[in-house]
Amino acid sequence: MSDITDDSTTFDAAKFRQVLGHFPTGVTVITAMSEGAPVGLAVGSFASLSLEPPQVLFCAGKQSSSWPKIRAAGAFCVNVLADDQEDVCRVFASKAPDKFAEIGWKRSGNGSPLLEGALAYIDCTIGDVVVSGDHDIVIGAVQDLDVLHEGGPLIFYRGGYGRFTV
Repeated sequence: MSDITDDSTTFDAAKFRQVLGHFPTGVTVITAMSEGAPVGLAVGSFASLSLEPPQVLFCAGKQSSSWPKIRAAGAFCVNVLADDQEDVCRVFASKAPDKFAEIGWKRSGNGSPLLEGALAYIDCTIGDVVVSGDHDIVIGAVQDLDVLHEGGPLIFYRGGYGRFTV
């Protein structure tokens, strides 16, 4: 057994980002309605969690201004971005006051924004939130999901966006 200590003052955050940047991730936008207005944030830390019951998870930074609004809504939509939606991802990764100003959308079955051009969506209610480090791990109970069109996913890898080809 190794002797592991928690000495964050010597931990190299840049190296952490560099090493984990070598793991490609899909890109999603998590959306909800907050007091009648759409809110959303770009998320790369999204995964399926359970088949029985159907659950997914995503991680939201505690410093996010959108996450508290999504949490208060109690429901959200995961929008799986297509490879031609890098501009959409950049908008939702920003602190823009109205991220939906130039983005087409309609309401999903649970009322959350479903982004135009998304590959797929997953409508969820918030099942649980686990606090860990500087993020909250959000577990969503899947209510509905569908593939909207066939295409390639938007991928984030080593600090940039890319495409996946078969």
